[in-house]
Amino acid sequence: MRLLIAGSSSFFFHLKEFSDGLNRLGVESKLVFDADYSDGFPSRKIKNWFQTKKKFNKLIDEFKPDAIFIDRQRHFGIAALEANIPLFVLLRGHYWSELYWNKKTIYKSFPKSIALWKWDQIAKRIFKEAEIILPICKYLEKITNEHVPNQKTDVFVEGIDASHWYQVEGMDLKHPCVGLLQNAGRWDKTGEMLILRKVLERMPDVHFYWAGGGPLQDRILSELNTYENFHFLGRLEYPDKVREFFSEIDVYALVTGMDLAPLSLKEAQLMKKPVIATDVGGNPEMMEDGKTGFLVEQGNPEQLIEKIKLLLDNEKMSEQMGENGRRFIEKTYSVEASVRNFIRILNMIKHTHNAM
Repeated sequence: MRLLIAGSSSFFFHLKEFSDGLNRLGVESKLVFDADYSDGFPSRKIKNWFQTKKKFNKLIDEFKPDAIFIDRQRHFGIAALEANIPLFVLLRGHYWSELYWNKKTIYKSFPKSIALWKWDQIAKRIFKEAEIILPICKYLEKITNEHVPNQKTDVFVEGIDASHWYQVEGMDLKHPCVGLLQNAGRWDKTGEMLILRKVLERMPDVHFYWAGGGPLQDRILSELNTYENFHFLGRLEYPDKVREFFSEIDVYALVTGMDLAPLSLKEAQLMKKPVIATDVGGNPEMMEDGKTGFLVEQGNPEQLIEKIKLLLDNEKMSEQMGENGRRFIEKTYSVEASVRNFIRILNMIKHTHNAM
């Protein structure tokens, strides 16, 4: 079995872990950056529109894949369909919600609306004609089934290599402290951070460190930077600086209006940190409420304050939850668990074809 994996630059690090895991378990895989081999309108790299088709054909001729795996809906997926190669589509985000959000915000101008329309046409064809769509959590699988009811789906377990997450000399932070590692790209997700106003006010002796950023960061900072116990670190180099960040914080909090399978929640648990996360989307699947940390209601600062205080005041509980968290992620979301789950999906598809 030969699997060609075409990925985006944002998740190349994690796709490399997945590819290496497949090779170790006997599935020959090759990982490439998708836009290097297939590109076109509305991509901004216009010269690639006319240069990548030959590169794609050469790649296919040389590697001869039995199937292709993509992690975003772009031209590479269309090229795979036109080459009649079975296509496995990893779905990381709530595509339909993001499409709606983009139409209402950053893609409102006429030129950008045309670009968004084209990207949507590409995505619709990929979703319709792919062999199977692989949402990243059970929550997203339900949504996918609603929008693409006649397509096969299965949950893709996104594994993480625990060996990359170990204690190092941490950053110079004030204690006690709570770490937040999240981007500010969409208001339906990021806006939840504003409940921290009441938390910061009620817990003046606890320091909150936000690592991340994005288009909406200034909107958040304008509200939270006025508190002396709030500190903005900006984007951290991955994974080294992120590891230093997790090494030093006392508690990790994911304060979000929506998330699906946040890597930061897995990483924090691998770093043996007790976690608190908003009870939305796929977050409940990424942790064990009451064992590795706590889930809190969306829009409820009182609950967040209660759980932060509980963890900071109970060192033994925090340590035990940290230990539980590492064991949970190592068992449930290891690279090997991810690969074995994907091999199960491959065998299921193969069996379906053989039965036809």
